[in-house]
Amino acid sequence: MSKLGKTNAEFKLIEEGDKILVGLSGGKDSLTMIHAMREQQRRAPFEFEFIAVTVAYGMGENFDKLSAHCEANGIKHIIRDTKTYELAKEKIRKNSSFCSFFSRMRRGYLYSVALELGCNKVALGHHLDDAAESFFMNFIYNGQMRSLAPIYTATNGLVVIRPLIQMRERQLLAFVEDNGIEAIGDEACPAMRFDVKMPHARANTKQMLAKMEQDFPQLFTSLNAAFKNISVDSFFMQEPFE
Repeated sequence: MSKLGKTNAEFKLIEEGDKILVGLSGGKDSLTMIHAMREQQRRAPFEFEFIAVTVAYGMGENFDKLSAHCEANGIKHIIRDTKTYELAKEKIRKNSSFCSFFSRMRRGYLYSVALELGCNKVALGHHLDDAAESFFMNFIYNGQMRSLAPIYTATNGLVVIRPLIQMRERQLLAFVEDNGIEAIGDEACPAMRFDVKMPHARANTKQMLAKMEQDFPQLFTSLNAAFKNISVDSFFMQEPFE
């Protein structure tokens, strides 16, 4: 909660009167986030509200336990049923990547529900490991210096925030394990039902970062600092020199 509070103060993620949709997949990251948001409501010197939204892909998922968990902890929760799985059968070709498709569809549904409910912000559960992996994946595979912003405004006007962006993945795992919270794991991944290639790029990047952290224990601390300390004029960009 200390890290969450500092991140919120630094980037002004949650403010007075906000109505926030929180994407809840049921994994460790989003489960940690809804509990952190609930505690933030109790501690913050201002009022805001949030509602957890789960997108069902239409694979026969059972979210009864997740709904019961939210109800037991006083967290508003709704499930948006979709036909993403059936649509994917038509759109995703054999041996093609699937992650970006499901990610785009899920994000689109979250935006739609947020607008329907009159929310002004959408909270996503990305953490510092996600930001680091995205940076190196863009760097290595796309030739682009790009990561995950703590806050930005989408084209539809919704403000997207990432309250956990300065936390490590292992912290979120420890939270659900220490509190005996049952998280949904890879068994809910749609890829398990498709004949598609697994996302080797992210797995390889995660493995590379783990090796780098062994050699340089302060790696993620330095990355977090570097993401806020960018010398744009030191790169090969035309604009700064014109």
